[in-house]
Amino acid sequence: MSDNVSGKKRRRDEEVLSGADEEWAESVGSNDRLEGADDLSDEGSFQDEPPAKTRKAKVEGADDLSDEGSFEDEPPPKRKVRKLSMKKTQDFNEKLRRRGVLYVARIPPRMGPAKIKTLLSDFGTVTRVYLVEEDKSTRKRRRKLAGASGAGGKRYREGWVEFEKKSVAKLVGERLNNSPITNQKRSVHYGDLWNVKYLRKFKWEHLTEKVAYERRVREQKMRIEMMQARRENVAYAEKVERGNVMDRIEERRKKKGKKDDHNYGNNNKSNRQFKQTAAFDESQSGPAKPAVLSSLV
Repeated sequence: MSDNVSGKKRRRDEEVLSGADEEWAESVGSNDRLEGADDLSDEGSFQDEPPAKTRKAKVEGADDLSDEGSFEDEPPPKRKVRKLSMKKTQDFNEKLRRRGVLYVARIPPRMGPAKIKTLLSDFGTVTRVYLVEEDKSTRKRRRKLAGASGAGGKRYREGWVEFEKKSVAKLVGERLNNSPITNQKRSVHYGDLWNVKYLRKFKWEHLTEKVAYERRVREQKMRIEMMQARRENVAYAEKVERGNVMDRIEERRKKKGKKDDHNYGNNNKSNRQFKQTAAFDESQSGPAKPAVLSSLV
C-alpha cells in the first residue's frame, strides 16, 4: 500500500513540476516577445520621427516660407489719389480773390496774433494774421534798460490781417483807424489807438513773396559775411606764419653772429698782409713814361 501511495505522490509532483515548467516557459517567451516588440517600436520611432533639431529647423523653414508666401501674395497698399475737380479749384481761387488785407502799422505791447485775431473777428471773419517781431538787438537793449521783469515778453513792430471779404477789410480800415482799441479802464490796452489801413489790390501772396525775398537777402548777407570772415582768418593765419618764419630766421642769424664773434676772438693767427705796387701817376716826368711803356710792351 505504501508503495502505491508513494508512487501516486511522485506522479502528482512530477505533473505539478511539469505544469510549472510549461507556465515558466510560456511566461519567458511572452516576455521575450514583448521586449522585441519594444525594441522594434523604438527603432521605428527613431526612423520615422526626425530628431528635435531637424524638426525645429523644418518648422522654422516652414514659417519662413509661409511669411514669404504671404508677402508675395499680398499686394502693396495703394495710395488713394484724390483728384481736384476744376470747379472746386475755381471756387477756391474765387474765394481768394474776394479776400482783403489790412495793414497794422503799430502793435501795442502785450498784444500778439491771437489777441489781434480775437479783437478784429468782431467786425468780420479773419482768415490769416502775420506779425513781424522786433529785432534781437532792440529787444536786448530794452531788456537791459527795463530789466528782465519789467521789459515784458515778445513784442511786434507791424502786421497784416486778412479778412474773408474785401468790403469788410475796407470798412474796418476806414472806421477803425485812430480809434481806441478798448474803452475798459482796467485793460492793458486802454489808451492805445488803432493804426490800420486797407491795402488796395494787395494779396497775401505778395506778402509771402516779400517775406521769402527778405529771407533770401538775409541769408545771402550772412553767407557773404561768413566768406569775408573766413578770408580774414586765412590772411591772419598766413601773416602769423610768416612772422614766425622771420622770427626763426632772425634767431638763427643772431646765433650765427655770436658764434662768429666768439671764433674771431679766439683766433691767435696773425693777419695776412698783401704788398701792393704803387699806382701809376701821369704827372711824372717825361722820360719816365717811355720807360714804363717799354716795360709793358
